Amino acid sequence: MSGVRVLVGTRKGAFILTSDEKREKWDVSGPHFAGWELYHLKGSPLNPDRIYASQSSGWFGQIIQRSDDGGKTWATPGSTPEDLVSPMGWPQGESNKFTYHGVPGTHQWYDGTQHPWEFKRVWHLEPSLFEPDTVYAGVEDAALFKSTDAGKTWDELSGLRQHDTGPKWQPGAGGMCLHTVLQDPTDKNKIHVAISAAGCFRTDDGGKSWKPTNHGLKSQFMPDPEAEVGHCVHRIALHPSKPNVLFMQKHWDIMRSDDYGDNWVEVSGNLPTDFGFPIDVHAHEPETIYVVPIKSDSEHFVPDGKLRVYRSKTGGNEWEALTNGLPQKDCYVNVLRSAMCVDSLDSCGVYFGTTGGQVYASADSGDNWSPIVRDLPAVLSVEVQTLQ
Repeated sequence: MSGVRVLVGTRKGAFILTSDEKREKWDVSGPHFAGWELYHLKGSPLNPDRIYASQSSGWFGQIIQRSDDGGKTWATPGSTPEDLVSPMGWPQGESNKFTYHGVPGTHQWYDGTQHPWEFKRVWHLEPSLFEPDTVYAGVEDAALFKSTDAGKTWDELSGLRQHDTGPKWQPGAGGMCLHTVLQDPTDKNKIHVAISAAGCFRTDDGGKSWKPTNHGLKSQFMPDPEAEVGHCVHRIALHPSKPNVLFMQKHWDIMRSDDYGDNWVEVSGNLPTDFGFPIDVHAHEPETIYVVPIKSDSEHFVPDGKLRVYRSKTGGNEWEALTNGLPQKDCYVNVLRSAMCVDSLDSCGVYFGTTGGQVYASADSGDNWSPIVRDLPAVLSVEVQTLQ
């Protein structure tokens, strides 16, 4: 029987929510790794039982976990069977091995000098669409790593961090994080990444070289609003059937590109505000996109106390508010950049989580919503695996 597995990362643990194809009744498992910040969980598109999780704490640092049984048990990749932990347990075993290219204990920075370098956290995990044991990790400060052994060892794709525009990169409010990794499903060598606050970059050769893809972006807070890099991009998304078309939620502005990110145009249209964090695309309608506007860059909550998802069926500019089942009074939550996703069932499901700890689901493309679970810790990420 087909169904879905929704993977929720929060500030104090992870939760796994499962349902059949009707998506009416849900089983809730968790908290997994209680007390840890779970920045991102992502399931493999090639193995329905495999899940990767990025967790961190001020005491124990950054660890990546992997489950090969749908989240029942977890282990740090590379550890021994004795190091497996229960869903409620804390990680054991050796830490993941990350290798960057340069002098041990240092790295070559943009100007050729050497400085100590440690990343603070893994913001995003992206399992490969093509190879079952390959997975990418986007980290803070602004680096991209790749593992070809299911997370046991990691090598930096150093061409990105050593790009000659690097001196112009700046941290956003959340740090200088590489928070989005998008693969082209028709070309395994083409990958897009987004960095706050640097902008978008694309590789066409599997990560050896990179080019900025920010033409058309305008950021008034910058000395040169149309500069090549320095833009605060919050999220980008694409539909597998039209990989040349990208959609972006920027720090102000909803943007669209029809040429793999080389050029962007604004499609904010009639939104009540064009500030927000997440953006996603309907599973079967490549011109249907979703955003969750919030009031401003200083007031990170929804406008007017009303939680509204906005949908455009025209690829932008024309937007409708989706409110049925969502609180429309005295609601002051935010939806973070990784906290919205869609499933691929025949009737496309849409999911999002809030900083107030609610996870909402719609089994009819956003027309109607209901909470799967309430009162979790603040939700950092929501991803879904479609189970066939």
